[in-house]
Amino acid sequence: MNMKVNIAGVTLKNPVMTASGTFGSGREYGEFIDLNKLGAVVTKGVAAVPWEGNNTPRIAETYGGMLNAVGLQNPGIDVFVQRDLPFLTQYDTKIVVNVCGRTVEDYLCVVKRLAGQPVDFLEINISCPNVEAGGLAFGQEPKMVESITREIKKVAKQPVIMKLSPNVTDITEIAKAAEAGGADAISLINTLTGMKIDVKRRAFALANRTGGLSGPAVHPIAVRMVYQASRAVQLPVIGMGGIATAEDAIEMMLAGASAVAVGTANFNNPLVTMEIVEGIRSYLEEEGISDVKELVGAVGA
Repeated sequence: MNMKVNIAGVTLKNPVMTASGTFGSGREYGEFIDLNKLGAVVTKGVAAVPWEGNNTPRIAETYGGMLNAVGLQNPGIDVFVQRDLPFLTQYDTKIVVNVCGRTVEDYLCVVKRLAGQPVDFLEINISCPNVEAGGLAFGQEPKMVESITREIKKVAKQPVIMKLSPNVTDITEIAKAAEAGGADAISLINTLTGMKIDVKRRAFALANRTGGLSGPAVHPIAVRMVYQASRAVQLPVIGMGGIATAEDAIEMMLAGASAVAVGTANFNNPLVTMEIVEGIRSYLEEEGISDVKELVGAVGA
């Protein structure tokens, strides 16, 4: 049985990876699971310089998920290269670095710094607010998506995955813009903007007021957007959003994803990625399917 998938010319041993911001550099989870068994580890967002993140409280539980307004806190590219990358390269898994920034130059700085590093993919988080465009997220306007994708592709030495925001009117227009800019793959969805109010305190649950909603509550929306995006472009799609079981992952692949990323579920079950890998394998055996790629986009048009 073949569990391997190919994303932009890179072969993963299976289609299961982690979602950025939920797995750190894998160091903590390495105590619970064998990182060698993952298709890929996706790092927390890495910026050109250290980011402090937002004020606390910045996490709140919700029905079927959680809100976060962490603000992409990270120690910056220099610490990542010196500390985290050597740890990850010990393992037989692909490495995907999530890149964040507040200006185009921020992104380009990190991409250039990673050019000679042992990294397999760059995942570009375009849900970041563009300070040069009045705070509008890079990923909310097609022309901006196409432009930043093109600029990154000019200097990138690894395949570029553009991570799409669901906070848009038409996800297919954003996917097409990423393709037009030269993206090698797309990943979706990032978190949905949400809010929670503490009725006892009559105050916002998050210091930031709004946060990104993730977890099972967003899964049906993610499946729908993956389905739409995968049919709008010729690029490989990495599906994410509320994946907590093998069934969730298989559903995402049937919708058109070539691989899947597991995020929020890691917080309440550190073993979840291993369970999903084994669950997909068991499903293939039960259904008499010899190649996991047969699942990709298998539902009707």
